[in-house]
Amino acid sequence: MRAYERLIRYAKIYTTSDPKSETFPSTARQLDLAKLLVEELHQLGVADARVDENGYVYGSIPATPGCEDKPALGLIAHMDTAPDAPGEHVNPILHENYDGSDVVLGGDTVLTVKKFPFLADLKGETLITADGTTLLGADDKAGVAEIMTAVERLLAGNTAHGKVCIGFTPDEEVGHGADRFDIPAFGAEYAYTVDGGDVGGIEYENFNASSATVEIHGFSVHPGDSKDKMINALNVAMEFHAALPAMERPEHTEGREGFYHLCHLNGNITEAKLEYILRDHDADKQQNKKDYLLLVAKRLNDKYGEGTVTVTLEDQYRNMVEQILPHFHLVETAQEAIRRTGLEPVAVPVRGGTDGARLSWMGLPCPNLGTGGFNFHGTAECTTVERMDKATEILLHIVELFAAK
Repeated sequence: MRAYERLIRYAKIYTTSDPKSETFPSTARQLDLAKLLVEELHQLGVADARVDENGYVYGSIPATPGCEDKPALGLIAHMDTAPDAPGEHVNPILHENYDGSDVVLGGDTVLTVKKFPFLADLKGETLITADGTTLLGADDKAGVAEIMTAVERLLAGNTAHGKVCIGFTPDEEVGHGADRFDIPAFGAEYAYTVDGGDVGGIEYENFNASSATVEIHGFSVHPGDSKDKMINALNVAMEFHAALPAMERPEHTEGREGFYHLCHLNGNITEAKLEYILRDHDADKQQNKKDYLLLVAKRLNDKYGEGTVTVTLEDQYRNMVEQILPHFHLVETAQEAIRRTGLEPVAVPVRGGTDGARLSWMGLPCPNLGTGGFNFHGTAECTTVERMDKATEILLHIVELFAAK
């Protein structure tokens, strides 16, 4: 079975995670795919495939004779889909021999070459989309499908390889994919997440990430008698936000440029709350952003009175590059594998986070590989049959190269 055939099957299983849930996994429906994958792994010959009480799927392929001393390699993808767009009743569509022009889907979704220039590069391939009313779920069911297809080919072929560990996680899209990942039970010394963009991409840098909650405590007085008495929390909130660098917002940044992103603002005259996420690839610059929020709060407290503004900061994840550089052979191996498929590797700094970043800091060095997908988290999401095939080949080459070390 080819990877795209598995994607079509998996995409139809509703696995959207829920950021407001207090359960783990956040939605029981993710277990539907987990159980299917365990059953399929058993059918392929992965005897120890299992799903644990937290919704993680684990399994392994023993090393072939003579390769028992090779480092155990892990392949990881996530089963949930993002709550940013509908993920139920997904109807995948194949556009064979795509002609490189605009694609009109349902639900007012149109993939235009003007808006998405990469479409021109997909000409002649078999494009895969949903019907325009839901996301496709290639993030990250394409990664799941590619790993499963690589597993099938390894078990059916004669390639020498070390131990290969398989892991599928829940709740990556809501930031909890690595929370309960059992690294000792997984059994790998190194791993790759298969959860990136275009095929041939390798990611080993990501944002340092923090959240900031800013609470404004105002003082309400009748507006007819409020001179020199009222402290309007909404106005102070706007003053706080205006003090941040306007050009350091997501809509004005790219590449390794960090940002302050206002996600939520609500309140009234008496109380207001702003919620931010802070991002930067550079740890020192990230710290400067946190310090600057505290400085703005101090200035407003000096102006309006102590306790008017409080800032609560929380670190979320860190740049994996610090953990990958001592094991840079992971990047070099992936680059060689990509070249063996006829592609040129592209190192892309992740403007976000991945399970791999968390896992790397937990002790499992874990760069991220492209799956061949585009436009994740929305109804314009797409991939192609051919790029999924290439992604599968890259995984097989990586396994082969590890056995040759």
